[in-house]
Amino acid sequence: MQLSVKDAARLLVVSEKTIYRWIKQEIIPAYRINEQFRFNKAELLEWATSRRIQVSPEVFAETETNGAPLPSLSDALAAGGVVYRLEGRDKSSMLQAMVDAMKLPEEVDRQFLFQVLLAREALGSTGIGDGIAVPHVRNPIVLHVNRPTVTLCFLEHPIDFGALDGKPVRVLFALVSPTVRAHLHLLSRLGFVLRDPGFKATVLREASREDIMTALAAAESGLLSEPPAHS
Repeated sequence: MQLSVKDAARLLVVSEKTIYRWIKQEIIPAYRINEQFRFNKAELLEWATSRRIQVSPEVFAETETNGAPLPSLSDALAAGGVVYRLEGRDKSSMLQAMVDAMKLPEEVDRQFLFQVLLAREALGSTGIGDGIAVPHVRNPIVLHVNRPTVTLCFLEHPIDFGALDGKPVRVLFALVSPTVRAHLHLLSRLGFVLRDPGFKATVLREASREDIMTALAAAESGLLSEPPAHS
């Protein structure tokens, strides 16, 4: 979806002046089309998540009003599962181990998924800071899965992911979605709950699956209760 400057400002809960300043500083992913700036919604959400920028609560409602109901992040994580002590000494071997561990339909080509994930990382790190990364494909439809899932992985060895804060990654949230709509839905919710101190602390201490699911449910319950902030 191509968004205007006004749309981007509303999504990121900032002024249009701020958006133009970010464009001038070349820190926000923007495209100039017919003398106007446009934004890709998926890229904008990825960028906001990596920069820990709040997004408007409207985005959660938008992804649920058009089409079939989408699962909660809790449902997606329950489907994808939690993996502890994932092996791998570098980004490539770790992503391969992650793909091998994911709960995927038999018809999904895991080697193809691995290559697509590597290609996505080449465009820019999915490390979002504090030792957390969110590896995912740029075009979810190519996977041909029947439902969106999130797999949480804890790494046996911290790995340099090229994150903005320079910290090695110890935690992965792997997103797999059947549609762009579902991808945006999960990415939006994940960006929200990772700003919840209780949930984030539970994840970073590599808590039990039960404790993680409990903390996630509590964090998701506040999706529409957070007041917007303006810049």
